[in-house]
Amino acid sequence: MLQVTETRLLSVIAFYHLAFLAISMAMLGMTAGALFMHFRSDWFAPASLLSNLAWIASAFAISVVASGLLLISTVVITSSGAKVMTVLAWLKLILILLPPYVLAGMAISLALTRSPWPVGLVYGVDLLGAASGCLLVLVLLTWMDAVSTLLAVGAVGAVAAVCFAAAARAGGGQPAQLPIARMAILRSPGWLAVALVAAAGINAVIHPRGLVLTSVHNRLEMTFPAAMHWNSFSRIRAEWPSDGPPMMWGASPNMPPREVSQLNMNIDGDAGTPLYRFGGDIADVDFLRYDVTTLAYTIRHQGRAAVIGVGGGRDLLSAYLFGFRDVTGVELNPIFIDLLRNRFHEYNRLASLPGMRLIVDEARSWFARTPERFDVVQMSLIDTWAATGAGAMSLSENGLYTVQGWQHFLGALAPAGVFTVSRWYDPQNVTETGRLLSLAMAALRDRGVAQPASHVYMAGSSNLATLIVSNAPFTGQELAVLDRRVQELGFTVLLSPDRAVGNAVLRQIAEAVTPADYHALSRQHHLDMAPPTDDRPFFFNQLVLTDPESIRIAQRAVGGVVRGNLLATATVAIIIVLSAILVLLTMVVPALPTVRAVPGQLAWLGTLYFGLIGLGFMFIEIGLIQRLSVFLGHPIYGLAIGLFGIILSTGLGSLLSERLPLDVGNRFALWAATLAAYVALMTWWFPALVLAFEGQNTVVRAIVALVAIMPPGILMGFGFPAGMRLVNAIDNRPTPWFWAVNGAAGVLAASVAIGISILHSINASLWVGAACYLLLTPIGLVLGSAGARIRHALLQTAE
Repeated sequence: MLQVTETRLLSVIAFYHLAFLAISMAMLGMTAGALFMHFRSDWFAPASLLSNLAWIASAFAISVVASGLLLISTVVITSSGAKVMTVLAWLKLILILLPPYVLAGMAISLALTRSPWPVGLVYGVDLLGAASGCLLVLVLLTWMDAVSTLLAVGAVGAVAAVCFAAAARAGGGQPAQLPIARMAILRSPGWLAVALVAAAGINAVIHPRGLVLTSVHNRLEMTFPAAMHWNSFSRIRAEWPSDGPPMMWGASPNMPPREVSQLNMNIDGDAGTPLYRFGGDIADVDFLRYDVTTLAYTIRHQGRAAVIGVGGGRDLLSAYLFGFRDVTGVELNPIFIDLLRNRFHEYNRLASLPGMRLIVDEARSWFARTPERFDVVQMSLIDTWAATGAGAMSLSENGLYTVQGWQHFLGALAPAGVFTVSRWYDPQNVTETGRLLSLAMAALRDRGVAQPASHVYMAGSSNLATLIVSNAPFTGQELAVLDRRVQELGFTVLLSPDRAVGNAVLRQIAEAVTPADYHALSRQHHLDMAPPTDDRPFFFNQLVLTDPESIRIAQRAVGGVVRGNLLATATVAIIIVLSAILVLLTMVVPALPTVRAVPGQLAWLGTLYFGLIGLGFMFIEIGLIQRLSVFLGHPIYGLAIGLFGIILSTGLGSLLSERLPLDVGNRFALWAATLAAYVALMTWWFPALVLAFEGQNTVVRAIVALVAIMPPGILMGFGFPAGMRLVNAIDNRPTPWFWAVNGAAGVLAASVAIGISILHSINASLWVGAACYLLLTPIGLVLGSAGARIRHALLQTAE
């Protein structure tokens, strides 16, 4: 629960992609806590087990609250200046996040090593709680804001302390001996639980006039909004209405002056959508005719229209303005629909228009299953800057911009229907516009269109380009109407079937056909121009990390997507370095003496074994979460469902390993080969599974996802206990070292796996993970053989 909630908060404070930071900090903190328990085992007598668990659980509850309060009041530097201060700011953030996980690691290690109950039972209950928390937190985030949810997570820890304290009294165990355990606040877990439950409830009721974020993307939020709502994948902040020129994304320079009442609805701190005052008279929003995003309505203005991403409703009003009276809006976020239907219904009566239909659903899935056909499907600027800037690490909207995703949108068009998409444009740098064009051409070719250029038209304002993709080739009359309207509004034709392409880069992209053509373009222009696919769905990332010139281009950029990519990459690099230093200080150095006294072969083989399963596990986990993010429609679903399935299945695998130990050579080899083969083959059959079930609702897709990821999770659950049995059969002294190596590999692999996905593909991350497990075979066989020799020698000595 803590990991998912922190991910939601970090999404607003800084970037979506920091989900990996919460995962890494959990592994780092819990491993450090477990090692602390091992080295200070004399402080924790078995007879004081329940008393120690009681005060540790109370301390966990308090640390969650303290960490949360520091987190929401911390300024996370996300700008590219002040390099030293940026490093210090991220170090501060890491140190703020760590303490609860250290205490959690202490509690779990203590329960597993000091408990009189079977390890399998204790571990199984723990994993059941962890898996349940992945789903429970989604419910809490629907009921209350993320800060109140953090308080609720602290309350869960306090309730655990109440249970441990009651068990200690019932069992007659000894009291904890450490002085910290005698602190009054830690000895009153019942009052602590009541206080935290009350605090969570009160804070949720008075939200946003209670504990809230103070710093969002380098910006202080010190005023109360007109409305603020959270759910499991967003925070929407609606400002108070004001009068002024209408907020437009690509306004014509020829638009007559106009003043309107409007308010801005902010998404996760760094993206916005306008909500205009609209009393029901469509003439009140006539200014939308002058936006480049509405260009397609010049040639399609009757029949049925669909809009992907409702937001404040501007695109729905555009469709209605141009003549459509059957308009469908598909919106992932129910908060927007609720605001339009209830909170702001008197301010904007869009939801009451005849023929207006608002649907809460994930767009890819809805279009995959709908039998309806539309004359216009519009998708304008569906992203948040968090996704745009951190496009390689975040899959929040990337699934809408892949070749496979566009097959559903194009497939929902009527025979003469058009699909119109608007993205940012810079006449001097066609990065995002070029990527959009390559995606359109590839999607059309996948549909069997022999001459895709005859189906594509693009025009741009000074900062925005609109792409129109027609199901049928454009007619001469349609092109003439479009050209005339572009000229009237002062825009520029960027691409048209009846004229030569003026921009050299766009011309090269339009002429590219094969992957080799796109690869050559990327090398020539030092930016990724390849059409995104579900295997590499990073539409919002065009930075080529292996190309120094690409990095220099991003450094020179004033803003835009590549500048954001560079900033996000730099942030990840800083966190990797800081995490590596903390891994050395808290895990590697303290555990190193335990391995120096054992034979060199055991030290090297054991280190390789536990390093490989740490790397392999994390590469597979990150790859599966990325795959599920596209399949389920949002990163928070990928994270929660992915963690739920992996935690639950690895726990089952660990329990099964007690009954099916991998202590026989051929059994170990079969396990490693089966796991590696399943993961490797998953890159082939899972995309087909996605296409088969993509049209189902979220619950069905989540079940399908769990069925797919449970088998490798169960198999991965064998790895750690099997390794511990193999090395302990030889010598149990280096156990802390191997534990530290496994934790260190997992902490660092989380970010490395993201890098592999960026440079190559998600499949590549899964292949690396599969290779890591396959490489365990010779190591496991040698360790098993050595253990058998030792057991044989001991048996002979005993005889």
